[in-house]
Amino acid sequence: MTDPRIISLGCRLNAFESELMRQHSSAGGVENVVIINTCTVTAEAERQSRQAVRKAARNNDGAQIIVTGCAAQLDPEGFAAIPGVNRVIGNAEKLEPQTFGQGDHPAIQVADIMTVHEVAPHLIDGFDNRTRAFIQIQQGCDHRCTFCIIPFARGPNRSIPMGAIAQQIRQLSEAGFGEIVLSGVDIASYGANLPGNPSLGDLVRRLLASVPELKRLRLSSIDPAIMDEALFRALAEEERLMPHIHLSLQAMDNTILKRMKRRHLVSDAIAFAERVRLARPDVVFGADFIAGFPTETDAMFANTLRAVEDMGITHFHVFPYSERAGTPAAKMPVVEKAIRKTRAEALRLLGSRAIGDYLGTRVGKIEKVLIENNDTGFSEHYVPVHLDRPAASGSIETIKITRADDNRLYGSLT
Repeated sequence: MTDPRIISLGCRLNAFESELMRQHSSAGGVENVVIINTCTVTAEAERQSRQAVRKAARNNDGAQIIVTGCAAQLDPEGFAAIPGVNRVIGNAEKLEPQTFGQGDHPAIQVADIMTVHEVAPHLIDGFDNRTRAFIQIQQGCDHRCTFCIIPFARGPNRSIPMGAIAQQIRQLSEAGFGEIVLSGVDIASYGANLPGNPSLGDLVRRLLASVPELKRLRLSSIDPAIMDEALFRALAEEERLMPHIHLSLQAMDNTILKRMKRRHLVSDAIAFAERVRLARPDVVFGADFIAGFPTETDAMFANTLRAVEDMGITHFHVFPYSERAGTPAAKMPVVEKAIRKTRAEALRLLGSRAIGDYLGTRVGKIEKVLIENNDTGFSEHYVPVHLDRPAASGSIETIKITRADDNRLYGSLT
């Protein structure tokens, strides 16, 4: 029997779900199958998903081609019509083991995700060729940012109970995974549908207390609109919670934030960063940015550049705005694509200077590095580090930093 091949596009949550599908399809005895887990966060992401499906069908003659993920959830008929595709399954169905059993299955099996109000805990055995594991703590989103189609592909916000998450982390930690990343669509809204309404910070503190074998815990992207006292306490008191916070900022001009229908204003993002730095002075921030959102003027973009520099963002994740059919933003007056590209380049240049400056401050310091591939790994602040000699993958090593370039640190095992 041939092992299932999984092609995973997009986010960390897709990465978790891809491993779950690998596990289910292997257990179900499905042979010669290629599963493409698609993304639709932007029009470009959907184009790449369709391209990946066509390529998989072309290059895997005789294999069963199964398409799932957010793009498939929104346009199942369109993906089913691609030559060579055997099945299209939705974002709810892809989590269930019976979907991958032997026997006949519908060509299209996609439920109305907006009516799915629970998400069952699912345990994965691990991640192939990884020392860091992404795990699901919640699904869906109840907010309606004007540029985002994802709530309609993922459904409403719903969370995994704390005990099930602790069980998953304990299992992966015992299997040798040195770092766990809490992932979801909107992890800042964790717990809203659970008894007692626990917060993300409550979850973090519970996990670190109940799973002592967990070495490192990291958060994926969070919304700066939250003011979670338990999370601030965890950052101050828990060394195993990594001092790296990635913010979903998108812009730092109040008019654009309102037109995006974001939950925060510039002052909220600044206040959040200040609170985090008070709790954890060595923290570094990453952030997502959309350059050239509809109606954005030069002055508005200048506000973003200025505020981002003042906040001290270190890791930049920049997208030129991409129209997404079906979203309110797609109907707004557009910024020319050439201007979007120029603004994205300006943000990336600012990001290159920021990471370069930060890396320079680490020379001569000691870093704890999770080894991922013999002589490379990541520091607690999510900086790539190259070692002077190999170390065991999955181990956390003490490294003396000897030099830096524009993208990474270099160091010696101590």
